[in-house]
Amino acid sequence: MSATSAPVDEKTRDLEAGKMAKTASSSGEVLKYFSLLCLTLQNALLILVMRYVRTRNGDMFMATTAVILSEILKFSSCLLLILFQEGNFKRFLHRLNEDIIQQPLDCLKVSVPSLIYTLQNNLLYMAVSNLDAATFQVTYQLKILTTAIFSVFMLKKQLSKLQWIALVILFVGVSIVQMQPSADKKDAKEKVATEQNPIKGLIAVIISCLMSGFAGVYFEKILKGTHQSVWLRNVQLGVLGSIIGVITMLIKDGTNVQEKGFFYGYDGVVWFVVCLQSFGGLLVAVVVKYADNILKGFATSAAIVISCIASMYFFNFELSLQFVVGASFVMLAVYMYSKYVPVPPKALQST
Repeated sequence: MSATSAPVDEKTRDLEAGKMAKTASSSGEVLKYFSLLCLTLQNALLILVMRYVRTRNGDMFMATTAVILSEILKFSSCLLLILFQEGNFKRFLHRLNEDIIQQPLDCLKVSVPSLIYTLQNNLLYMAVSNLDAATFQVTYQLKILTTAIFSVFMLKKQLSKLQWIALVILFVGVSIVQMQPSADKKDAKEKVATEQNPIKGLIAVIISCLMSGFAGVYFEKILKGTHQSVWLRNVQLGVLGSIIGVITMLIKDGTNVQEKGFFYGYDGVVWFVVCLQSFGGLLVAVVVKYADNILKGFATSAAIVISCIASMYFFNFELSLQFVVGASFVMLAVYMYSKYVPVPPKALQST
């Protein structure tokens, strides 16, 4: 009896293990595509809603205050994540004391990308105030080019030939988009509350892309050289970013804040923008964990398409031949750059 029951028990265990593995795999797939869907919507919605709140009639909020609030929300949410990971408040305080308070030089390193990210976020508000959402979304993909260049020089990363070709296609695509007809010929309904300056917006995007590329690569280098988690690093970034943001606000909008108040012009839509901007970086971290670069490329391309369609309906954006060709080039470049990543030598040997 025992001789015949053993194989049955073993078979049952194998079946149960197979079911558990299948369930874990399917849940992983759900998380992967759900995180990608969220990233796509966040990328598209952030630019569209930012454009709306910066061009609508009524009291205009100060962008410097929104950047500060975004940084505060970011490091607050990361603190909650660390508390959840540590399990109790005592271990949570010990972790913060050990990895942040007792590491002043380490925090000094993080101050560099923190300063750059804060200035970059202010530039994004300037850019989206002067460029339509679709054009901004496409042009902002130049950050892929700047990040790649800084990665090659600072991290000694190797790019495949097809990735270099993708970067050339990306640059050509963005250039074509910038050649589209000016907004002067568009319907009068598109006139907005603030004066538009496309050249100013383009310069802001280019500087923002350079900042994004350098700060992203610098931050990656810091992460590789230390044991701190991404969440702890984001706490450091957020705290320092808040301080730098306050200094920026006092320099740029100090008088207006004193006269009108910190929350002048705020409503539910502005708070929605602040939350989108704050949690966007955390969402990218989730996508990196559960998805791959190719799917991230698809998410970026989908965000461009959504922005274009939404701009046509909500901002009277007119698609030109130059824009369609340029945007197609950019989406192709994003896909190629994500797909044709060089295979590490160890991976080649194992196959």
